[in-house]
Amino acid sequence: MIRDTAQMDETIEPKRRHRWWWLATLAVLLAIWWTWPAIQRWTAAEDSVQRSRLRFAVVTRGELVHDVAVQGRVVAASRSTLFSPSDGVVTLESREGERVNGGDVLATVDSPELRSQLQQERATLEALRSDYSRLELVARRQALQNRQRVDLLEVQTAAAERSLERSETLTREGLLNEIDLEKARDGLVMRRLELDQARNNLDLEREMVSFELRDARSRLERQGLLVRDVERRVAELEIRAPFDGLLAALEVEDRDAVLEGQAILGVVDLGELEVEVSIPESYADDLGPGVQAAIQIGDIPHHGTLVRIAPEVRGGQVEGRVAFGAGTPPGLRQNQRLATRLILDYRGDTLKVQRGPFFESLSGRQVYAVGADGVVRLLDVTLGAVSVNEVEILDGLTEGDEIVLSDLSRYQGAAALLLRD
Repeated sequence: MIRDTAQMDETIEPKRRHRWWWLATLAVLLAIWWTWPAIQRWTAAEDSVQRSRLRFAVVTRGELVHDVAVQGRVVAASRSTLFSPSDGVVTLESREGERVNGGDVLATVDSPELRSQLQQERATLEALRSDYSRLELVARRQALQNRQRVDLLEVQTAAAERSLERSETLTREGLLNEIDLEKARDGLVMRRLELDQARNNLDLEREMVSFELRDARSRLERQGLLVRDVERRVAELEIRAPFDGLLAALEVEDRDAVLEGQAILGVVDLGELEVEVSIPESYADDLGPGVQAAIQIGDIPHHGTLVRIAPEVRGGQVEGRVAFGAGTPPGLRQNQRLATRLILDYRGDTLKVQRGPFFESLSGRQVYAVGADGVVRLLDVTLGAVSVNEVEILDGLTEGDEIVLSDLSRYQGAAALLLRD
């Protein structure tokens, strides 16, 4: 009996299993090689964040303007408040909102007390003028009398000299005794003494009269100054516009009783406008008169200059005034709001990046930079000047680097984050 050849058959099943094992191993290796970058990203990252929820910016090189954005309000450069010069009743000659010219009478204050004082001072001035004129006449009369006395004594002295000469001649001829000669000599001495006293008295009287006239003239001039001062105060009862402008505000009503120094009305010059800005206290030390400014009116930028800054801080703000560099632009209205930037510094060819929430959240010392592997990593950086829209990069980044602008503080300072699509 011939058996079958089953025992001589060779199975190839083990070889088929060996080939499939190699194929499976190769597939696993290919899968690992393909997914290895993703595995590396997952192992390197502490957390993940969705890309669409973040904002990014690229580090560039160019010009950087270090400025401060402030809110400006258009105000009149010249604004004058007029006050009552005296107690009285005010009469308004203009209405609020009217245009006025310099010198126009805007209001009149009726002050009977001041007008009465003017009349009294004028009467006193006229009395002093009369006294001065009378004193001049008296001085002239006294001077004439003194001059007459001196002239008379000069004549008497000359007569006494001639009498003495005759007496001496008669005495030498024996016609006159010595006693009469001595009497003639004594008479001449007396006349000469009286003449000297009269001359001295004439000079003294002249000096006294000159002093009295100077004193009277001084009183007259002082009273004249007082009258002119009261006249000036009376003229100021007519309150006039100090310049061309607009009557901005009335502080009183017509025929109101007012006190001296009380505000009556205000006048503003709309031909010269400035921008009043409120500057944050933290920037006050870096600013001063002369700082350049950029004023945006609609779509047109205008150049300006910070002309003055307040010395005190109010509510965390410092008030300043910005003047237009090329004259007041047309169409502005008082109290109009304008966006204004104060330019602290200008730097060209500098490394910079767009400003974002990262600047405040990371205290300006770190940023999240996007790597080529799709992982954002926390880097230490050194920042410089900060403007409204951009930040200067001093160290830590290079041109072309991409950073995350969004606030990632909720990840508590994670060193690396994976970006998910």
